[in-house]
Amino acid sequence: MSNVKIAAQVYSVRELAQADFRKTMEGLREIGYEGVELAGLYGLTPTEVRDTLKETGLEAVSAHVGIDLFLEDLEGTVQDYRTIGCSYIGIPALKTDRHFGGEKFQETCAFIRKLSTCCAENGMVLLYHNHSFEFEKTPAGTYLLDEFYQALDADTIQTELDTCWVANGGESPVAYLEKYRGRCPLVHMKDSRRSGDSVELMALGEGELDVAAIARAAVACGAKWLVVEQDHHPFGEPMENMRTSFSYLKSII
Repeated sequence: MSNVKIAAQVYSVRELAQADFRKTMEGLREIGYEGVELAGLYGLTPTEVRDTLKETGLEAVSAHVGIDLFLEDLEGTVQDYRTIGCSYIGIPALKTDRHFGGEKFQETCAFIRKLSTCCAENGMVLLYHNHSFEFEKTPAGTYLLDEFYQALDADTIQTELDTCWVANGGESPVAYLEKYRGRCPLVHMKDSRRSGDSVELMALGEGELDVAAIARAAVACGAKWLVVEQDHHPFGEPMENMRTSFSYLKSII
């Protein structure tokens, strides 16, 4: 698995990045991360983000960008992330009215095709990042996530499976990676444990997920980057947890 690279989702350290973006990027690079996935620009211009990442030795792998920003300014928003140098753009979530069965589903699919074309013209690949709610069943017994990916082919949008939310949606992350083999260039690595009805997010290797099996499956199914994301840090400090996650994942791959 030596060819796969490890990136950090900046959302994991968002408060630190907002306070001092450069210092935070330097910290991630010192840990060993080779790239980052952005979640906002932290008060900086695209050029400032690009230059900071270059100067700290991090690759701008991708960015999570809400669909509303594209609806407001499609070409301008795409150009911003082209300036930064991203290879991928990920839609981080869609509301249920934009998923299968929702009143805006067809409208959303049409817009995503347009967005995908614009991304491709600018050298970027469009992705969709799931949460657990997409594993709610439709009246036909299918999942919202699968209906979404069936409506939009792989040339239009690829997956960015968040393996933790797949697991907490009641499905096997390994099975889902296999299901979308060849369509998962970026995979979110995240660990958690159940505590009653809630999900506690943890550093990789400290929760209940079989991170090693997931990482092996991700690489086997075509992942180029494993992206470490920890939305919240109920145990430990954000940068400490990102270090723990990197060390554990590096020991596996």
